[in-house]
Amino acid sequence: MVDAADVPAAPTAPIWPTGADYPIVRSPVSFAATGQPMVLGHMQRRQFIALLGSAAAAWPRAARAQQPAMPVVGFLRSTPRAPAQNLVVGFGLGLKEAGFVEGQNVAVDYRYADNQIDRLPALVADLIRRPVAVIVGDIISTIVARHATMTVPIVFATGGDAVRNGLVASLNRPGANVTGVSFFSGELGSKRLELLHQLVPKATTIAMLADPDIPTSAAERMQVQTAAQTIRQQLIILDARSDADIESAFVTIVQRQAGALLVAAGAFLNSRRERIAALAARHELPAMYFTREAVVAGGLMSYGASVTEVYRQAGVYAGRILKGDKPAELPVVQSTKFELVINLITAKALGLTVPPTVLAIADEVIE
Repeated sequence: MVDAADVPAAPTAPIWPTGADYPIVRSPVSFAATGQPMVLGHMQRRQFIALLGSAAAAWPRAARAQQPAMPVVGFLRSTPRAPAQNLVVGFGLGLKEAGFVEGQNVAVDYRYADNQIDRLPALVADLIRRPVAVIVGDIISTIVARHATMTVPIVFATGGDAVRNGLVASLNRPGANVTGVSFFSGELGSKRLELLHQLVPKATTIAMLADPDIPTSAAERMQVQTAAQTIRQQLIILDARSDADIESAFVTIVQRQAGALLVAAGAFLNSRRERIAALAARHELPAMYFTREAVVAGGLMSYGASVTEVYRQAGVYAGRILKGDKPAELPVVQSTKFELVINLITAKALGLTVPPTVLAIADEVIE
């Protein structure tokens, strides 16, 4: 078993804009009256009327130019773009609920690190330099952004403990420029193992695929290890922080003859859910995931919070901040609704019969 790695170091000093020259707007020169009667000839009158007309036409344009610019929200994730589309949809619904529609009264600048965490500091710096009114990010993006700025509001959507990870002082009173939504995905590892055991009770060895770079990894590993010992199952923990690691992990899983797979929580593994589901199907391996989207992609089952709903709530908070609310005064939202999703098509392909007791508590069954 490999111990969880630390999150890559983020900048220790705030990242500030390098400075900009702001245009100075001067009002038109006014001509003083001479006190003498003005006599205009025919051409002078026409020129004067034309001058008034052009000035009148220019005033609305000038007024429009002086209107405040549309606020910009930075949407930042450590993952690629494609797997996050359901999150974008949820985020947009939350913004709309708060009174903002992208392209009408708010702009959204989407930035993705494509699972290359070392790119995040530069992406955060670009957003701050733009500047954005608020940044919305996953846990790793939020940690980097939190080290980069103490002034730009940040809304996180994370499965970790925001207090334990140092993002906020407390859940009720965050106290700084950071708040958000927490769904405690890592804390559900033991429950996922229990549900997986009910589907494959004869599996004496279970493999766990985990991303060691996320802050929730260590706690989830400990929970699953304790749960495995309770039901007398051997647990093989395999680290995966790249595509090559995933491929290598499945080779080990087959060699060790694991009877089932538990996919730990984390943005990287979620972004590779289709590949993992395909490998699990190829090796006829029952697998438990932490997001519904993995089951839709062909996985057997999942248990966890709706991440799409989490991002809807993050969108609501971003909208409230745009309206003037302070992050320090917005309590961290804790997701308390969790969903069990089962793919009966995959179960049939694996030759598994889902116990009626498990079907009875399922929130969604894909047939």
